[in-house]
Amino acid sequence: MRRLWVRWAGLVVFVAVLGIVFVNLGEWQLNRLNQRQDRNASTIANEQAPVKPYAQVFTREITEADQWQRVTATGTYDPDHQFVVRNRNNGDDRGYEVVTPLRTATGAVLVDRGFVTVAPGTGIPTTGPPPPPGEVTVIGHVRRNEQGRRGAIQPVDASVRLINSDALQTAIPYPVANGYIGALQTTPAQSGGLAPVPVPELSNGPHFWYAMQWFMFAGIGILGIVVFIRSDLRDRRTAQQQRRSSQDREHTTADR
Repeated sequence: MRRLWVRWAGLVVFVAVLGIVFVNLGEWQLNRLNQRQDRNASTIANEQAPVKPYAQVFTREITEADQWQRVTATGTYDPDHQFVVRNRNNGDDRGYEVVTPLRTATGAVLVDRGFVTVAPGTGIPTTGPPPPPGEVTVIGHVRRNEQGRRGAIQPVDASVRLINSDALQTAIPYPVANGYIGALQTTPAQSGGLAPVPVPELSNGPHFWYAMQWFMFAGIGILGIVVFIRSDLRDRRTAQQQRRSSQDREHTTADR
């Protein structure tokens, strides 16, 4: 019996360690769910808020909480410092985006003028469609800087992988605001097949079911202990019964 107790203790310790890991993973998924729900609520509230002048928002570092507010800015585009943002996706379409500084009466701000689809097998061009000349008015979403390795955010020959105003500032001879505007409407309208970048999907994602799976794995481990111990006890009883039966047969033979 002592051997069984040692075996059971080892099993309980093993399952307890796995159970703690599984529960922590489940709680991590629930935390991710809460973060996603908070982000979705912030996105909806920001997008439904009235359109603001961009100068009221772009006065500091743009954060996640600022994203997807709608702002308006009026000024002239600077086509000489335009950037192609390569290898982007818009739904199932592959292509690139075009970022152009907009110079206004209160300063300059980067504008992601939209997404251009590239046909399969076609390379990303080195230059994007030119912006409308003269004064334009842009209505768009507030976007924070994208983060990544240096090679992704630093421009090379007016091409870049991620949009980061601090990195692009090194190639622009005048100050630009932190973050950028994702254009929704431009007046007058721009040409070149540029499509607005949509708001991200506002679903809860798979985090809840992932959490339930981890909790279920922990429960299966606990149930496994019970099944394993019951199996050991059953085998022990069976072995004892067989020994008693064998002893009874030996006694019966001896009596004869």
